[in-house]
Amino acid sequence: MLHVGVIGATGYAGAQLVSLLSGHPQVELAYLASHSYVGRRFSDIYPSLKGGCDLVLEEEDLEQASKRCSVLFLALPHGLASHKVTEEILKRCIIIDLGADYRLHDKAVYESWYKTEHGSEALLQTAVYGLCELHRSAIAGANLIANPGCYTTCSILTLAPLVGEGLVNPSTLIIDSASGVSGAGRSEKLDSLFCECNESYKAYGVTNHRHTPEIEQELSLLNKEPLVVQFTPHLVPMNRGILSTCYANLKSGVGEADIEFAYRTWYGNEPFIRLTGSLLPETRFVRGTNTCAIGWKVDKRTSRVIAIGAIDNLIKGAAGQAVQNMNIRCNLDEGLGLPSTVANPL
Repeated sequence: MLHVGVIGATGYAGAQLVSLLSGHPQVELAYLASHSYVGRRFSDIYPSLKGGCDLVLEEEDLEQASKRCSVLFLALPHGLASHKVTEEILKRCIIIDLGADYRLHDKAVYESWYKTEHGSEALLQTAVYGLCELHRSAIAGANLIANPGCYTTCSILTLAPLVGEGLVNPSTLIIDSASGVSGAGRSEKLDSLFCECNESYKAYGVTNHRHTPEIEQELSLLNKEPLVVQFTPHLVPMNRGILSTCYANLKSGVGEADIEFAYRTWYGNEPFIRLTGSLLPETRFVRGTNTCAIGWKVDKRTSRVIAIGAIDNLIKGAAGQAVQNMNIRCNLDEGLGLPSTVANPL
């Protein structure tokens, strides 16, 4: 059994993680930390897990937690983990960071987009970007795994075969993504109040959303030279889910068969990718699962491909992917403890 801990356990991503780990057959939850609820039982904060996880929440102490746990998940806001994780901690414990501090390889890029100082630049060279379908072999040997962002997971997975196979003009990439309100986190924010977002649909973070450099970093690696994307996120009045609609101009001579072949080659054996082809995905098809559903259509009139991806932002976009990373790193069955299908309607 793996002794596992979660720091930041009572936020939405942290709570989803606790829920998944409490049902994982190879995990024993040994430590849960939440500064706001020290001394209270986790199931008092989330009664739906009464009997499933009744651990008492502790004060955050990464040093001591790393001595009690073989795997520690950090579900903290950006700017904190890089000042807490050390080489000594990584020698005795696997760290899977759900925040942004180790996702970007370049310290200057991180500080430019996140407007805060990075506290452990040397560890950026050892951190592995934990997008499981693209970096599985590196994840298997890493003690510091940077869990990708939710928008980035959906966008990169949707576009990777097109960019990686050189089927599209990389200078024409446009991504419109829409997320449920839980993507904003559990803390009180005016824009997340029911009366502010219900019966409305809006763009935000236009031209400056912090997931943009993540998408560019990973797609540039596949492109084998730097590329720039136009990324615009939107807020949808639903609890969870992300739908990314991605546009790109096709290179001369590329047709539907080439696109189909690329997606089947890249993802045909992936346990958490569902290829739907021309049956375009919806968020309800993946809600409550660790699955990314991807569909596509070619517009012959404009010589463009429109590829659409859907995930549950709290599972494949956060907690589920973190568990998938743990499974890979600890040499467990990759799908252990992770849901892959859902019944409709919910």
